[in-house]
Amino acid sequence: MRGPFVIVLALVAALAAAVGGCGSSDSNSSSSSSGGGTAGGAEQLAGCRSVTAPAPKKELKLPKPKLVLSAGKTYTATVTTNCGSFTITLDPKVAPKTGGSFYSLAKQGFYDKTVFHRIAVIGGGVIIQGGDPLGTGTGGSGYTVVEPPPKGFNYTGGLVAMAKGGSEPRGASSSQFFLIDGGDTGLPADYAVLGTITKGLSTVDRLAADPIESAANQQGDGKPSVPIVIEKVTVAGA
Repeated sequence: MRGPFVIVLALVAALAAAVGGCGSSDSNSSSSSSGGGTAGGAEQLAGCRSVTAPAPKKELKLPKPKLVLSAGKTYTATVTTNCGSFTITLDPKVAPKTGGSFYSLAKQGFYDKTVFHRIAVIGGGVIIQGGDPLGTGTGGSGYTVVEPPPKGFNYTGGLVAMAKGGSEPRGASSSQFFLIDGGDTGLPADYAVLGTITKGLSTVDRLAADPIESAANQQGDGKPSVPIVIEKVTVAGA
């Protein structure tokens, strides 16, 4: 699928005033809106192994999985990157279908050897977006799950949610997801919830410190200068 997965691009313009003077911390905000370097893996980011970004995967059209998470169980996804690992505890109460889709994709190795392709300062937080097999922000799984979050839901530091395009309904998602580092992004309750980062928040801080590729980009929104590679996602609970 092409086009619908560049999350929050329309919102960046709408939140431009907030973006101009925000950030979860001074270090995160300034790092994400600064630039320089290339994406070839030659640069070193503190706490990260220097790697070359993997080649894009092929566009896929997968069948929608049938797994729905049970509210009485605990499901986790441990994401291993070249900058360390972090664990997401999925939310089966708020998003059993969304979590089931992510879990199923991870178990198939869908996310392995992909990249976080976008870092953006939004409101008082920083988002780190990945889950695109093409690595461009335009790819997905080939299917859509729709599971709106509760009205008035707040997207704050430590939360993981799913990306969607502006023309898609509330709670629509495919494979792309985003981590939130820092404070409240101020995003509207439009994005399906995936879960909460319960281990490895220091890794997420590290990812948020990766400068964007273009020093001329003053919006604090762009491709990471140093590649952040998802080496493997390991799920447990089902």
